[in-house]
Amino acid sequence: MNDSLQLARLLQLASPALPVGAYTYSQGLEWAIESGIVHDEATAGRWISDLLDHGIGRYEAPLVDALMAAWTAGDLTGVKSLDAEFLASRESAELRAETAQMGFSLRRLLRDLRDDSLGSVAQAVDAWPEVAYPTVWAGIAAAWRIDPSAALTAYLWSWAENQVMAALKAVPLGQAAGQRVLADLGGRLPAVAAQALALPRARWSNFTPGFAIACARHETQYSRLFRS
Repeated sequence: MNDSLQLARLLQLASPALPVGAYTYSQGLEWAIESGIVHDEATAGRWISDLLDHGIGRYEAPLVDALMAAWTAGDLTGVKSLDAEFLASRESAELRAETAQMGFSLRRLLRDLRDDSLGSVAQAVDAWPEVAYPTVWAGIAAAWRIDPSAALTAYLWSWAENQVMAALKAVPLGQAAGQRVLADLGGRLPAVAAQALALPRARWSNFTPGFAIACARHETQYSRLFRS
């Protein structure tokens, strides 16, 4: 696969048009807004960037890289182990349901794309009772032979864009404010991706208690727009 086609495939994977329902989730951000912790451009940017640096960047991102390596090596035992670890790491019922629902939707898309290069990934996950979203995403990225550094940057960008879109709706923020937050986050992504690629497994960490509390409290929030 040449570089231009890899880029096109990567843009497809990172696109908000990917039919997995990501736009329906805020990952606790909506509760942070309801509680007043996030209330403007500065606090929205701080919340999202802190989670990028201390949460997804130090756990989910290196896990996606490890999943890509396992898929590339044909190590299905390793893939299943990492998938189970990620599902177990979800601190709230909403977060677990989110990754399982998005994983289900992406697994269905594997067949709908009618791409022979994705056949082995589709066959591997078809029989699983549930599968985490990053597991299928990493399988597609590996099958399309996307460079791991570029894949991680795109994965993180997709997450950041979804967080900013949630803030646009729920704070609410103006479009220009949202773009400023996204530009700042985008500038951080190469370093976060590089750190994730180099981070040994013993140092993976998703210790973000404030995030976990926000996600758990969102489950009983009376008025809400998002599913997490």
